[in-house]
Amino acid sequence: MRSSNPVLSRRGFTSGAGGGGGYAGFNTAPAGPAMGAGPDAGNPYATNPYAADAYARQAAAGRPGAMTMDDVVSRTAITLGTVVVTAVLAWLALPVDEGNLGKSYGIAFGAAVVALVLGLIQSFKRRPVPALIVAYAAFEGFFLGVLSNVVSTYIAPGVVVEAVLGTMAVFAGTLLAYRMRWIRVTRRFTRFVTAAAMGFLILMLVNLLFSLFTHGDGLGFRSGGLGIAFGIIGIVLGACFLALDFKQVEDGVAHRAPREESWLAAFGLTMTLVWIYLEVLRVLSILQSDN
Repeated sequence: MRSSNPVLSRRGFTSGAGGGGGYAGFNTAPAGPAMGAGPDAGNPYATNPYAADAYARQAAAGRPGAMTMDDVVSRTAITLGTVVVTAVLAWLALPVDEGNLGKSYGIAFGAAVVALVLGLIQSFKRRPVPALIVAYAAFEGFFLGVLSNVVSTYIAPGVVVEAVLGTMAVFAGTLLAYRMRWIRVTRRFTRFVTAAAMGFLILMLVNLLFSLFTHGDGLGFRSGGLGIAFGIIGIVLGACFLALDFKQVEDGVAHRAPREESWLAAFGLTMTLVWIYLEVLRVLSILQSDN
């Protein structure tokens, strides 16, 4: 199973059987005798990426150790639970009054950088490292806790609860659309989402650099109508990422991926939900501050 987030992973997606019109799938090898017949015909886990691994061969044969939906749910509960717990602790432990705001911001920025580094390390690893993924969730939660406290205190009181509910609504809506097959995760869909996300991130980085040098709002992506528009685009991209995550989970269970791969699914879902929460928080903050 590949890393769920195509932006932060070098592993990306490849097409499944049937070429460009099929669903985006896992890393498949050229057809050979091992994939030409028998119960593992067409199963990417029969050869790649664990062809030489006895554990993977056991999973491909349907023995205990194959990934299940319960595994994905339990691992995702661990990572999201870690984000929530550390966010609450950061909210309660770090004061955001004017005398300590700079210090709290500095600590939160440091936590965000550590989370980014840990996420990149995991995305470049061949296999999931649970300790690395949980550590990423902890630092990400710490950053979110401080940021949410600042936004709720100085910009839009009560917006955090609304942002959490909005994130849950996006998740539920995307899951429904995916289950009803209103969203089809094809190669073209995956390439479009990846390209759009890269462009979005580049624009956000440019905006950040402009804001640092001009001590203002940069290109205006964090306020006003332009900020709301780009926030909505970010939410839509997050929903697209969720569809990619759902497809990978579905493929992993269907192809009896090794159980350890459920950690990668949890990692991808956690990153995507954090993305959506930040964009929902931004849009709601701008809307409330303009009223």
